Amino acid sequence: MDTFRTAVETRDLEAVEDLLADDVVFRSPVAFQPYPGKAVTLAILREVVEVFEGFTYVRELHDEGGGAYVFEATVDGLAITGCDFLTLDGDGRIVDFMVMTRPLKASQALAARMAERYPAIVEAASAWTPRA
Repeated sequence: MDTFRTAVETRDLEAVEDLLADDVVFRSPVAFQPYPGKAVTLAILREVVEVFEGFTYVRELHDEGGGAYVFEATVDGLAITGCDFLTLDGDGRIVDFMVMTRPLKASQALAARMAERYPAIVEAASAWTPRA
């Protein structure tokens, strides 16, 4: 899954799109219910890469079913640490994308920034069409 790390760190969301299963489920650290589907997952990722500053992965753990990617960034000047937990299907596509973050104050800042962008997320997800 080096491709995933490279795609995220270089903000190559077309490459990320290619790694997502159509029925991927995104589990946000700041939302109660998961978001099902590639369209909304991509819309969320497009916004969050704008919210995080200085994003970098600092550690990876892998097994045959997926991986965990520990990251560091800042949100509104607050240091945030998180982990992207990825579950893969038999074709190597991401079917479950769960994010956890800490500390609480930085996670709350993330929640506030993403809430501001939620209308754009909904609009982008509704307008999304798969690349040919």
